[in-house]
Amino acid sequence: MEEKQINHQMDAGQDELVDKKTLRRVFWRSFHLQGSFNYERMQALGYLYAMIPILLKLYPKKSDLAAALKRHLEFFNTTPAVSSFVMGISTAMEEKNAREKGVFDSSSINAIKVALMGPLAGIGDSFFWGTFRVIAAGIGISLASQGNILGAILFLVLYNIPHFFLRYKGTFWGYNQGTTLLSSLYEKGNMEKVSYCAGILGLIVIGAMTGTLVQFTTPLEISIQGAAVNLQDTLDQIMPNILPLGLTLLLFLLLKKGIKVNYIMIGIIAVGILGKWAGIL
Repeated sequence: MEEKQINHQMDAGQDELVDKKTLRRVFWRSFHLQGSFNYERMQALGYLYAMIPILLKLYPKKSDLAAALKRHLEFFNTTPAVSSFVMGISTAMEEKNAREKGVFDSSSINAIKVALMGPLAGIGDSFFWGTFRVIAAGIGISLASQGNILGAILFLVLYNIPHFFLRYKGTFWGYNQGTTLLSSLYEKGNMEKVSYCAGILGLIVIGAMTGTLVQFTTPLEISIQGAAVNLQDTLDQIMPNILPLGLTLLLFLLLKKGIKVNYIMIGIIAVGILGKWAGIL
């Protein structure tokens, strides 16, 4: 249905810069999303790799292409099976940006990405890691435990049918919905509001990830008038997770000062080892 919609738009003479063949290349390249996963920007390199055919098609000018490539190197992390939907939306927004250069707010492309990656990860994890994988593994293991090779094959088939379907369709759904959504938002003059709200939602997602993923506590006890007082308990009473927040702000400050990420990571490892050895971490 989505491919027919693209054909209909092209037949109707609309100025589409992205064709089905290029969208299919995004779909196939999306399987490399986690190929260079790292703890600095997670799936950013894989996301950029999937978007390269689109960017090469949309930006013939070298400086525009460089800016677009850099734009998609920003932090990104979601369930791989639903990532193509976000890529489809990014494609529609990049197409809009290429067509309306200087008018379209290119920073909204990353704002939408960041706003979508958290909610989609919650849905994708529930379905693919918590449901499809468990069901497929349960059926596959029951056969494999009897020595039947179909156990392994059935596991891969049962898991990958919904995976491939959603990943392929998601590319076109994202592109079509992105185009329709953008047209509607521009007609109603709500694009600035959406960009602003998406920025806020993105900050909330990053804040929630910081609160849940950064683990930084201390077993240190202070003696006050002969009584041992646990420092961590005292800090938690003042503000829960105040140490992870302080560490995050410190790292943010170091990054703002231009200190390289590799140096910061080495410093964190060194402080962690020394802190554990000294009994303060």
